[in-house]
Amino acid sequence: MKKDNIIQIKSYNFAVRVVKLYKHLSQEKKEFVLSKQLLRSGTSVGANIEEAIGGQSRKDFYAKLTISYKEARESHYWIRLLKDTDFLTEEESRSLLTDIEEILKIIGSIQKTIRNTNS
Repeated sequence: MKKDNIIQIKSYNFAVRVVKLYKHLSQEKKEFVLSKQLLRSGTSVGANIEEAIGGQSRKDFYAKLTISYKEARESHYWIRLLKDTDFLTEEESRSLLTDIEEILKIIGSIQKTIRNTNS
């Protein structure tokens, strides 16, 4: 992994956190439905970033980046829902929300740059 690809690193690290959270929620709290949804969307963010990086064209890159952004929005939703249904504490959710909001800002910024260079 390139040292300087911030979105690649941050999305991967977020996925690792989500996998560990899923293990905790399913084993300790016996919560399977919401946490599985977060597992799917949270790991998909980084997977689509990886696909974007390996994209065949600028259009392909942008399309995968857009999917990654949508998955990050969905992850944001599931984290908030887990917090508001008391499966996560305010403290546990705050760090995850901060991470995913940062990822959303970075992806949004990349998308904006691409749109502006294509105009």
